[in-house]
Amino acid sequence: MRANAIASARPMPRELVIALHCSGSSAGQWRSLGRMLGPDYELVAPEHYGCEKTGPWTGSHVFTLADEAVRTLMLIDSTDRKVHLVGHSYGGGIALHVAVRRPDRIASLALYEPSAFHLLKAKGAAEAAALAEIEAITRETGNGIVTGDYRGAAARFVDYWGGPGTWAAMLPTARETLVRWAPKAPLDFSALLGATTPLSDYAKLNCPILILRGERAPAPTRVIAETLGQLPTAQLAVIDGAGHMGPLTDPARVNAAIVRHLTQMESFDSASIVPE
Repeated sequence: MRANAIASARPMPRELVIALHCSGSSAGQWRSLGRMLGPDYELVAPEHYGCEKTGPWTGSHVFTLADEAVRTLMLIDSTDRKVHLVGHSYGGGIALHVAVRRPDRIASLALYEPSAFHLLKAKGAAEAAALAEIEAITRETGNGIVTGDYRGAAARFVDYWGGPGTWAAMLPTARETLVRWAPKAPLDFSALLGATTPLSDYAKLNCPILILRGERAPAPTRVIAETLGQLPTAQLAVIDGAGHMGPLTDPARVNAAIVRHLTQMESFDSASIVPE
């Protein structure tokens, strides 16, 4: 009886949330989400190559999403808890990569405009136009890095995703941080475009999936969000007035949607999903 009483008094383990930031950002992107989730959740936000705490890519071989996913996979493999994956843009692309490789360990996915650019290679007019658009910004950014114009490359990258004038409106310290990060941008684009996971593999994920996009999403991530929103266990939600950088420009609304998704998981019936 005493042993049972002690066991029942032990605190329940907190839900583990792994949040993956967008290209050029940092773990700090998710600080407000951690506060909103509260004490019942443990939020961990690993940083990607190119961040000042992590350092540059080693250059030992061709960079792929698998290289970036190592830290997240190690976190998953180090715990016996299922994990909730949250991702924005590039972080969303990594989250999808991880989920396919650890499907039985994923409790849920919440992705804001995941940059799964390889899905744009499907045959369709909308996909072709969106692919051409993302390939153009990839070339422009890469050319800036090759010629040594890191500042110009960073400015073009930021204004594409955030809208014209975003770069000029940033604090000088933030701009300098992005200039130092800029050589990583072509690697991110290359890794995302070079991924080969078919949509059918994502359709086999047997967990609740929330796909978020901004009302003003650029064509590439809008098409991807709408495609992923049709997965068997997914729902698509649009944040009114927001753009691609919604988790940074509209964190209260984006994070509230993520929190609702996590706290409403009790209604998910995994037995109703039959993998193809």
